[in-house]
Amino acid sequence: MFRIKRFLAVLLTFVFLFYIPADAKAQTQTPVPEISAQSAVLMEASTGKILYEKESDIPLPPASITKIMTILLIYENQKAGKFDWDDMVTVSEHASSMGGSQVFLEPGEEQSASELTKCIVIASANDAAVAMAEFIGGSEEGFVKMMNDRAKELGMDSTVFINACGLDTDGHVSSAKNIALMSRELITNFPEVRDYTTTWMDTITHKTRKGETEFGLTNTNKLIKWYSGATGLKTGSTGLAKYCLSATAERDGMELIAVIMAAENNTARFQEAMKLLDYGFGSYEVKKLCDKGSDCGSIPVLKGGAENVQLKTASDVTALVEKGQGEGITEQKHIYESLQAPFDAGCKAGEIVYYFSDGTEAGRTDIIAAQGVEKANIEQNLNNVLKKWIY
Repeated sequence: MFRIKRFLAVLLTFVFLFYIPADAKAQTQTPVPEISAQSAVLMEASTGKILYEKESDIPLPPASITKIMTILLIYENQKAGKFDWDDMVTVSEHASSMGGSQVFLEPGEEQSASELTKCIVIASANDAAVAMAEFIGGSEEGFVKMMNDRAKELGMDSTVFINACGLDTDGHVSSAKNIALMSRELITNFPEVRDYTTTWMDTITHKTRKGETEFGLTNTNKLIKWYSGATGLKTGSTGLAKYCLSATAERDGMELIAVIMAAENNTARFQEAMKLLDYGFGSYEVKKLCDKGSDCGSIPVLKGGAENVQLKTASDVTALVEKGQGEGITEQKHIYESLQAPFDAGCKAGEIVYYFSDGTEAGRTDIIAAQGVEKANIEQNLNNVLKKWIY
């Protein structure tokens, strides 16, 4: 009798371990979160893939999340050489008059571009945002035109900017998906913004006719204290917008962007962003398929000063997969038979396409020439002809 009971116990254990019904297996996965905010989206940064969305295309007042575009344009213009970080910016009467979140800049006060940018990113300072907008765009209106032009370039079709800081203004709107797009553009092209977005406290020094005074800055994004892997990015709240947040976090090489719009209170926006981030990190992972610059062999060069040219991949390739589902990805290389000189380094010579096991595309990258090759001169052409005759 004892042996029969033991046999039945082992059998039941075997059935439980190896024949769990499909719906029971699904219950072990991270559940899709319930979000009470009016609009939300979760995006994976490297691929731009949407992992969750709720009313993500609805235009809503974005409050200070607007400043993500302001910050993006600041970094882009600095990179383009339009100004240096140590350039001094004179605060106008208009900039100093901004209400809401501010660092109390005075008219005529001078601060460096880097200090003002720090105030915008860490403390969400409206006065600093407008001061930088005027510095770059000539006026706030000129800068706002730049913001809207850049939004169109990014495909932000639910966005209209009226000001540079996000104070409530009729017609000033964006959507959760659009905010994720500009957030992705900022963090992927300017990862150095993390130096500010992950800073909890800092200071600036006001230098005015009254003398020098130190002013404290505290990060408005509490997630950098509360959430493991948090990297940023921007909070916002006004009477019309309620409570908004674009939250970024990175774990195990995967960076996520969680956008919450029109949450009912300050706590809710952070809690719901954490729900989205937990869902993303618990359900997905990024699989590296190819490194930028990987060797792809060589091909002949026609009419060139070199007989062959080395090939390499043009970019990294990553694929977003559900956890545990990253096996079975295959690659197909399509390489040109030859390249005709002259051509520059980086000239396309084919591509690699990656496929999931179901045949859908997982990613792709160009195969490019590692070096440029000039057109062969008379002596090189003669040598090439002689080689053909000899060999």
